[in-house]
Amino acid sequence: MVNTVGLVLHPRRDSKEAIDTIIEWARGRGVTVLGLPEEVGRIDCSALPVGPAELAARSDLMVSLGGDGTMLRAMRLISGLPTPVLGVNLGKLGFLAEIDVEELPPALTAIDGHEHFVEARMAVRTLLPDDGEVLAFNDIALVRHPGDGMAAVAVSVAGHPFVRLAADAVIVATSTGSTAYSFSAGGPIVSPNVEGFLVVPAAAHSTFNRALVLSADEEVTLEVLPTSGHIAVEVDGTIAGHLSPGDRITVTAVRAAARVVRLGATSFYERARRKLRVNGSAEVD
Repeated sequence: MVNTVGLVLHPRRDSKEAIDTIIEWARGRGVTVLGLPEEVGRIDCSALPVGPAELAARSDLMVSLGGDGTMLRAMRLISGLPTPVLGVNLGKLGFLAEIDVEELPPALTAIDGHEHFVEARMAVRTLLPDDGEVLAFNDIALVRHPGDGMAAVAVSVAGHPFVRLAADAVIVATSTGSTAYSFSAGGPIVSPNVEGFLVVPAAAHSTFNRALVLSADEEVTLEVLPTSGHIAVEVDGTIAGHLSPGDRITVTAVRAAARVVRLGATSFYERARRKLRVNGSAEVD
């Protein structure tokens, strides 16, 4: 049974209709609605403002109002907790959002009545030399600075050297992130149920330009080579730190780091076909 709903809002998209719908649903059931002060404070609503730690600790259900970026932020907020996240789409079709705004009342009732299932999502994490630990549900990417040379990176798996790459970026992606930056770099589409992660070079300047698929039990070490330019570290698309030649990071998997609500209306493959505009070959028509 849902007693407290937490809200995570897109920084720009209009979420007033969705919030009003959630509060109206909650009012009739004695459910408390919480939100971050800087988010609910900009909207005229009765959600209670609380800090990030309290929001994560008190919520029985976290509702993300926005797109995939908002959903990823909500997942990082509750990582390690059993609280499931419901994604509500406020714009472009995403991979992680489960419903549109008009579907909120029946969806909340279904979740309250346990008429849903929860999909565990893996994350990847690493420790940056100057910026501490970071956690990503899509990807951690080592990206070249424009005008400062290539990203020259040595890749080792479980302590064994594998390949030295010169590329625009080297991406470590979860199965969830296989449809994001990794996909644009030529990586495969991977079911979110697969417990593994990818190492994918973007625009590699070498004969080896393939994706490497690793088990969730393995670890990958990325060492910035002396010939490399300075590198930005992107975590789910946001710069989290920088690396210089001689620096190295080790990336590991975190199983079931977050849980996503699924109501069974659409499958991952249906969302992938629509979002990526997957079509068959003209040769078979």
